[in-house]
Amino acid sequence: MSAGPGPHDPPSAVPAGLWRGLARHRPPGVDALDRAWRSPVRGPWLTSVLGAVLLAALPLVIVTGLLDWIAYGPRLDQAFPRDVGWLHPPVFDWPTRPAWLFRVTQGLHVTLGIVLVPVVLGKLWSVVPKLFDWPPARSAAQVLERLSLLLLVGGILFQMVTGLLNIQYAYLFGFDFYTAHWYGAWIFTAALVTHVAIKLPRMVTALRGPGFARTPLGRTRPEPADPDGLVARRPGPATMSRRGVLALVGGGSLLLAALTVGQSVDALRRTALLLPRGRKFDGGPTGFPVNRSVVAAGVTPEQTGPRWRLTLRAGNRTAALDRPRLLGMAQHTATLPIACVEGWSTSQTWTGVRLRDLAGLVGAADPATARVRSLEPAGLFREAVLHGGQVTDPDALLALRVNGVDLSPDHGFPARIIVPALPGVHCTKWVAEIVFDG
Repeated sequence: MSAGPGPHDPPSAVPAGLWRGLARHRPPGVDALDRAWRSPVRGPWLTSVLGAVLLAALPLVIVTGLLDWIAYGPRLDQAFPRDVGWLHPPVFDWPTRPAWLFRVTQGLHVTLGIVLVPVVLGKLWSVVPKLFDWPPARSAAQVLERLSLLLLVGGILFQMVTGLLNIQYAYLFGFDFYTAHWYGAWIFTAALVTHVAIKLPRMVTALRGPGFARTPLGRTRPEPADPDGLVARRPGPATMSRRGVLALVGGGSLLLAALTVGQSVDALRRTALLLPRGRKFDGGPTGFPVNRSVVAAGVTPEQTGPRWRLTLRAGNRTAALDRPRLLGMAQHTATLPIACVEGWSTSQTWTGVRLRDLAGLVGAADPATARVRSLEPAGLFREAVLHGGQVTDPDALLALRVNGVDLSPDHGFPARIIVPALPGVHCTKWVAEIVFDG
């Protein structure tokens, strides 16, 4: 996709005098910038190739992001942001099967977003002269086009930067990540659709023209002048071929993929150098990643010691169970993944009591929901609500053990929730109470 109208296009709209006046009054430095963009590899073909890659991949990032928001349970009033007004898409109860569903959607969303960073930077480099073109527009239609381009570039940079900071737990911005990422995604999506509608015909034309991927450095020449002004007006000698640029971008994406994919593949965990907390892997049965430690959560040993009790409620019926009582109930074992919003996931073997068996203890044979409360004194996710299908799934557990040993404190001892395909933040740790409704 190219970036905008050509610098030599004549003013073509009313008021024509406004566009002529802008062209005459050039800001300081514009001419120097125009002379600085001299790379002969810039042009419609390179821009279109990079644009085609983004056009194929970005919809998947957008769709998986929307699915992840649905996975958080907007029907249960626990998706973030909660009140999205007319931007509220159709939603459904997040299924428990396949068990790896959220692991795949969240893993794809984060990993693909990281892998596309070099492609985005390459695309911006290919069109950067147009961002400083003067006048910025020569007609009212071009004003709208440039506005969509500004929102597109600003939107994708905002989404990438805030997303990467969230992965690294570096909340340097003074606003809520979930809300900003949600609305930023809608702004970017609208700008992307507008830009594609305007530029798709020219992208297709450029891709159908003569290819340049096999042209070596010694024979690299500028493309013919194009209507969008992407080709340098005073090109310098080539220092890299077009296939060299594509190899550099592709190599950067492959490197990021190699450093990221271990977040979602247990066997490659040690290669996940971009994962801030999950690489600590001691090889023991509880040596897998955690997002929030027991110390960070503010849960004390006194709360999880022998005096701990799990409280079950349904209507006017209540039961209190200690850990020996829970261990004496029918135990079920299942190998299930747990996936975090920051992109990491892991699959482990959990053992505990089925949630539907706990519901039966207080007469809730077919609950509509279950509200789970943690010992955590505060935090966005100290409580989570499960819908009926999640409660009654045969592998939905109050886990007491993992990989044949007791849960560690960081993994939720004395008990935690594990449900197939459930977002990790809703797999509540240090469970204190479960209230079944309906």
